[in-house]
Amino acid sequence: MTRILITPRSLTSDPPVELDRLAANGFEPIFSTPGEMPDEAELLRLVPGCVGWLAGVEPVSEAVIEAASELRVISRNGTGVDSLPLELLRRKGIALERAVGANATGVAELAVGLMLSCCRHLPEISKGVAAGGWPRRRGREIEGSTIGIVGMGAIGGKVASVVSALGARVLAMDPARPPLGLLGGAVRYAGLDEVVRNADFLTLHCPQPEDGRPIIHAETLERMKRGAIVINTARAALVDEEAMLEALDQGRISHYATDVFSVEPPKSLALAAHRNVIATSHIGGLTDGSVSRATDAAVENLLKHLVRDHAAA
Repeated sequence: MTRILITPRSLTSDPPVELDRLAANGFEPIFSTPGEMPDEAELLRLVPGCVGWLAGVEPVSEAVIEAASELRVISRNGTGVDSLPLELLRRKGIALERAVGANATGVAELAVGLMLSCCRHLPEISKGVAAGGWPRRRGREIEGSTIGIVGMGAIGGKVASVVSALGARVLAMDPARPPLGLLGGAVRYAGLDEVVRNADFLTLHCPQPEDGRPIIHAETLERMKRGAIVINTARAALVDEEAMLEALDQGRISHYATDVFSVEPPKSLALAAHRNVIATSHIGGLTDGSVSRATDAAVENLLKHLVRDHAAA
């Protein structure tokens, strides 16, 4: 059988039925360590002989791609490609496919859930009640607030739809300015500086800039409203974690809620365990619906490239 490497943690820990199509088409799925992000050594061990790769967010070095002598296509079960050596893939003629929008609902719902959790201090209050206390902290409401959204793709658009229905004003920044459709009366496009300065909540749904610099850094945080809330369900590199920690300590930022860290799980808990941080373990797309849609799309993209070649072999 011809091998296909499977590395997303959501698929190796509990392989969904959508992967059965690979075996049905004559391919042998090869899994990395269940539930763990593979490192370079494991990828170097597994990738030789694989013609396809259903990849997650694990960093992929040029050495791994060089070792993948038979690789024809990498199919992401999401949209981000920041962890891949794109120029080398182009030079070697390895196709790259993405499951665009497949996990948008799961990620968008988590982002809104994190906003609400910050507003109502839910982790703190839940722990207090569980410990026998009766904590009562005054919260804040989304209605009447300004939500800044950076990135108005499938995820950002869903977040805008929900928060506008809750009565928030939405300022959005996206260089492509995709058509707003039914959201046209609820969302206004603006530059990043205007969004940052006016947002009561700032939520990130964009790729990493090409220069690799964070969007949210010390100067950005200085320009934000005192007491603003920042939500990051996109990429850890969008936020300067040290600058965010300082802003939280000084009370300039009320809360930071993040589903992503520069190292996962984080080795330092200075940020993750901060009293005003809600940290989740990269679960944005980890819902039944999102996993099913993303896996189905990723498998379809693999077969699109490989079935004809496999049949002819």
